[in-house]
Amino acid sequence: MPIQIVRNDITKMNVDAVVNAANNELRPGGGVCGAIHSAAGPELAKECRSIGFCDTGDAKATGAYNLRAQYVIHTVGPVWHGGDMGEREALASCYKKSLELAKSLGCETMAFPLISSGIFGYPKKEALQVAMETICDFLLNNEMTVYLALFNKECLNVSKSLFSDIEEYIDQNYVDEQEHLEVNRSRLVESFSLREITAPSKKNAADEKAICESASALPAEHSACESSLAEYTMDGNLDDWLTKIDESFSEMVLRKIKEKGMTNAQCYKKANIDKKLFSKIKSSRDYKPKKNNALALAIALELSIDETRELLLKAGMALSHSSKFDIIVEYFIVHGKYDIFEINEVLFNYDQPLLGGAIY
Repeated sequence: MPIQIVRNDITKMNVDAVVNAANNELRPGGGVCGAIHSAAGPELAKECRSIGFCDTGDAKATGAYNLRAQYVIHTVGPVWHGGDMGEREALASCYKKSLELAKSLGCETMAFPLISSGIFGYPKKEALQVAMETICDFLLNNEMTVYLALFNKECLNVSKSLFSDIEEYIDQNYVDEQEHLEVNRSRLVESFSLREITAPSKKNAADEKAICESASALPAEHSACESSLAEYTMDGNLDDWLTKIDESFSEMVLRKIKEKGMTNAQCYKKANIDKKLFSKIKSSRDYKPKKNNALALAIALELSIDETRELLLKAGMALSHSSKFDIIVEYFIVHGKYDIFEINEVLFNYDQPLLGGAIY
C-alpha cells in the first residue's frame, strides 16, 4: 500500500491509528502532542498516566477517545543535538516501532506527524528522509496505508539547487510551449475543420501527409499525430483495421516489468500505488489509468522520456508543456532521477497533484 503525503490536521483524520509525537512521561505537551490531547479529551491523559513512561525510540498504544481514530500510538522522538548522538537511529526506531505496533493492533491505516521536527529541533529535511525511508522499508513487506500529515509545504524544504534547476526548466519550457502551441493550434484547426469524418482513400494520402507535416512543428508529445494519421490511411475493411490493434497500456507495463527483471510487487510498491489498483491494471487489457498513476509506473520502471510518452499514448494521454505537473515530472525523467518521493516533494512544493498513491 502507498505512503500518502497530505496537508491536513492529524487530529481530524479518519484512520485506524494516529501517531502522537510524545514526551517520555507521556504528558500533554505542545505542538502535535498538545493538539492530540486537546482533541481526544482528558481520558487520554488519564490512560497515559497509567502507562507512566516511554523510552526514546519506543512506542505505546492507547485508546483515541474523542478522535476519529481507534488508537493513539505515542512515540518519543529524539532531541536534536547535532546528529552525532544517535538521533537518526532513534528517529527511525520511532517509525518502525509505531508501524509494528499498529500492525499488531490490526490497523490498516495510520497517520504520522513529522516526528521530532518541532520543538525537538530535528532538521525538517533530514526528518522527512528518515520518515520516508523507514516507512518504505516497512511497506515493502506489509500491506498498510500510511499517511504523513504535514501542515505546510515548507516542511519538505526542497534543496535550493534542485528548486533552481526546476524553476529554470519550467521557465524554458512552459512559456515557449504556450507561444508554440498557439501558432500550431490555429494551423491544425484550419487544416481539420472542413474535413469529412470518414476513412480517407488513397487519393487523400497527400492531404494527410500535408496535415501531419504541419503537425510536425508541434512538440514531441504531439507528434503522435503523424503515426496515427498514417495508420488512418491504410486500405481494407474494419475487420482488417481491428487486427492491427496496438499493445495496450497494461500490456506494455507488464512487458516492461519483465524486461526490467522486476516482480509485480516490486513495481507497484516502487510506484507508490496499492495492490488493488495494480490488480485492475493487470487483469484488464483496456484499463485506463489516471495520469498520476501512469507516470508513477513510468518512474518505477525507470522509463526513458520516449518510453514514457509511448506509455502515456497507450492510455490516451500525453506529456504537455502547458502543465507544470507534466514539466516537473519530465524534468526528473530527462535527468535520470527516478526517486518518486523526491519528485513528490517537489510537486508538493509547487502545489501540484502527486504521483501514485500520494495525494494532494
